[in-house]
Amino acid sequence: MLLMLALAMSAACGPADARANDVPHCLSPQERRDAVAGKQAVPLARAVSAVRRSVPGDVVRAQLCRNDKGLVYMLTVLSRNGKVTRATLDATSARLLDRR
Repeated sequence: MLLMLALAMSAACGPADARANDVPHCLSPQERRDAVAGKQAVPLARAVSAVRRSVPGDVVRAQLCRNDKGLVYMLTVLSRNGKVTRATLDATSARLLDRR
């Protein structure tokens, strides 16, 4: 019975490797410095300035990550009314790609 339940749950969740492709790899502090120094990413201050033009509030978390399209900044913004917005910016241009 437990084996059948475990098999049903794993089938419902889908293959683990498919979900792994959706999760970006975030860079270490040294990798971030190297990416900015090598002009592969704009400095974080520029990304924060760019997101503030579109999403009002304070940036409370920032990560530089690599996904299937390249480097992206993933920023979490907290507005004054408590709303949390997660913004994704292209790291080479600081262009807003997505917000949720």
